Amino acid sequence: MLGRGYGQSSHTLERVTGTDPYAEAGVDTAAGDRAVELMREAVARTHGPEVLGGVGGFAGLFDASALRGYRRPLLATSTDGVGTKIAIAIALEKHDTIGQDLVGMVVDDIVVVGAKPLFMTDYIACGKVAPERIASIVEGIARSCAETGTALVGGETAEHPGLMAPDDYDLAGAAIGAVEADAVLGPDKVRHGDVVVAIASSGLHSNGFSLVRRIVTRRGLALTDHADEFGGPVGAALLEPTRLYTAPLLRLIDELPGAVHALSHVTGGGIAANLARVLPAGSWVDLDRSTWSPPQVFRVLAGWDEIALEETEGTWNLGVGMIAIVAQDAASSVTHALEAAGLPAWVAGRVSTEQHEPEGYITGAKGVAGGAVRLVGAYAD
Repeated sequence: MLGRGYGQSSHTLERVTGTDPYAEAGVDTAAGDRAVELMREAVARTHGPEVLGGVGGFAGLFDASALRGYRRPLLATSTDGVGTKIAIAIALEKHDTIGQDLVGMVVDDIVVVGAKPLFMTDYIACGKVAPERIASIVEGIARSCAETGTALVGGETAEHPGLMAPDDYDLAGAAIGAVEADAVLGPDKVRHGDVVVAIASSGLHSNGFSLVRRIVTRRGLALTDHADEFGGPVGAALLEPTRLYTAPLLRLIDELPGAVHALSHVTGGGIAANLARVLPAGSWVDLDRSTWSPPQVFRVLAGWDEIALEETEGTWNLGVGMIAIVAQDAASSVTHALEAAGLPAWVAGRVSTEQHEPEGYITGAKGVAGGAVRLVGAYAD
C-alpha cells in the first residue's frame, strides 16, 4: 500500500541497504511520491480555513467548530465508487473526468438528506502507479469537490502488482456532511399532493455500464470507433461525466425554505426504485414518461441492442438524474430556480396517499419499505 493522505509514506530501507525489496516486489514508492506532487495544488484549492495541516499528514483534519452554528447538527456520510465506467476511461486513456463521477456518486447522495458536504477522502487501487494518470484522476476529484463546496482532505493510492493488470485501477471515496436535525429531508416531510420534479441528468452518469459495454461489444464496435449516431467516438459519449447537483440544490433549499420535502438521487436501480426509497409507505406516484424525452445516448444504445427504452428503466437513469418532491404551491418556483441554475427540470408526477391497485408499481428498494412508484405513458419524441 502506498500511503497518500496527500502525503507519501517514506521507505528508508533503500537508503540503508542500497536495495528496495518493495520495489523488487513491484511497488514503486517513488512514482507514488511523484503523483502526490502533481496533484498537490489541485487538492489544496479545495481547502478552506477549516482544513488543518494541509497536504501530507497521515490523517486529514477538519475543524469541527464549524458546526457550532448548528442547533442540533447531524452528520451525514456516504461512500461509493464509479464502477465499470472506469473501463471506458482506461480504454480511451482519458482520466480527467472520472473523478467528477466519483464526487457525483458520493456527495450528491449526501445532499439527498439536505446535508451540506464538509469533506471527502478518496481511494485508488491500481496495478501500477502512473504518476500523471493518478494525478489526473485526483485533479478531477479536487475540481469537483471545489464545485460542490467539499474539502478533499485525504486519500490513498494502493499499488497491487500481480492482483491487478498494470493499467487497471479502481476508484472509491467517502464524504461527511452536516444538516440540522429539524431540516432533514425525507419521507416524513412528504405529503399528499406534493409535486414530483424531475431534474435532468447529463447522460449515463455512473450506472449500468456493464450493460453498456455488453451492447457495444455485441455491436462489434471499439470505444474509439466513430459512431454517426453520436457524431464522434463511441467512448466519448459514454464517458460524459456525472452532473453535480449539490451546490444548486443547497441554494434552492436555502432560498425556498420548506419548499423541498425530499430528494432522490437516481443511481443504480433506476428512477422508480430510487424514488420509492424516499416516499412514505402508503404513498403512490405515477411518473409520466411523456413529460420528457430520454437523451440520444440512451436511445442509441437501446436501439443497438434492439430493446425498448422501458426495458432499461431498472438500469439507466434515462435522462433523470435527481428528483425533488416539493410542496404543491412551490413547484413553479422550484422549477424556475433549477432552470436558472442550469438544471433543466419539469413536473413529472404527484404524490397520492389514496389507495391504488398495486399492479405495475415498484414498492421500496434496497431494504427500504417506502412508497410505490410506476412509470406510465410513452416517452416524448
